[in-house]
Amino acid sequence: MVRLAARRRIGALAFAVLVVAACETAPPKPQYPDISYAHLPKIRLDVARIDVARAYVSPGQPPNVEHLFPLRPADVAERWARDRLEAAGADGVARVAIKHASVVETTLPRTGGIQGAFTTEQSERYDGVIEMAIEVTRAADARRGEVSSRTSRSRSVPENASLNDREKVWFEMTEAMMNDVNGSLERQIREHLGAFLR
Repeated sequence: MVRLAARRRIGALAFAVLVVAACETAPPKPQYPDISYAHLPKIRLDVARIDVARAYVSPGQPPNVEHLFPLRPADVAERWARDRLEAAGADGVARVAIKHASVVETTLPRTGGIQGAFTTEQSERYDGVIEMAIEVTRAADARRGEVSSRTSRSRSVPENASLNDREKVWFEMTEAMMNDVNGSLERQIREHLGAFLR
């Protein structure tokens, strides 16, 4: 009787070990670096202050997905303004408007039938847009200038993409769009707002 009870305990323990081994451990959530522009030279403007405003408000629901990103595009756009622009004057204001910072998810059509069953297809497409504008005004001499930049990127993911895979795509999209905006705004500031540079 003792041997039978011992065998049952060993059998139950072996079964528990098999169940635990069969359970897959979720892969660790990746950590993404901050998208920062603090390593680049400051763009010093002849104004007393710099104001940053988010004109775009995310709806926070489908088809928009930017609120799910590891680094939200609007946050990165605001970070850019604080990293790159510096008030270096006694009068005037530079107003930075984040006009758009959205990413929309679109479900892609899938192949049906047997062919579809044996094909890994792209299942969703993400279309992102970041648009920013900078308006500089000085009351002392009535000078005014404005520049703006708009960029867009699209990426798709396969039907077997994990959440980690999607977040990696989202991070790369945000970084690429903000790099586009950074280059475009810096170039335009030097070309069109040269009179406001210090």
